[in-house]
Amino acid sequence: MAYSDEMWADCKRKCRLNVEDIALAKRLGLNPRSLTKNIPNKSEPWKAPVKTWLREIEAKRNKKTLQKQKQQREESIAK
Repeated sequence: MAYSDEMWADCKRKCRLNVEDIALAKRLGLNPRSLTKNIPNKSEPWKAPVKTWLREIEAKRNKKTLQKQKQQREESIAK
């Protein structure tokens, strides 16, 4: 489902994100509703701000990708 620009603009305002953060969220396959649901509340001090949360997701995915590439290289060398 394609989300309207209006929904993304509303999410950008509510989550206090910039254009780069919105582009990152789209690349990660997230939608505006998931971002707004992850806005930390005062009763949820363990939640990171949405901007930080996005960066953590990106770092985890990059780490997994690098590990897979390394494993594939090692397997090809072993053959």
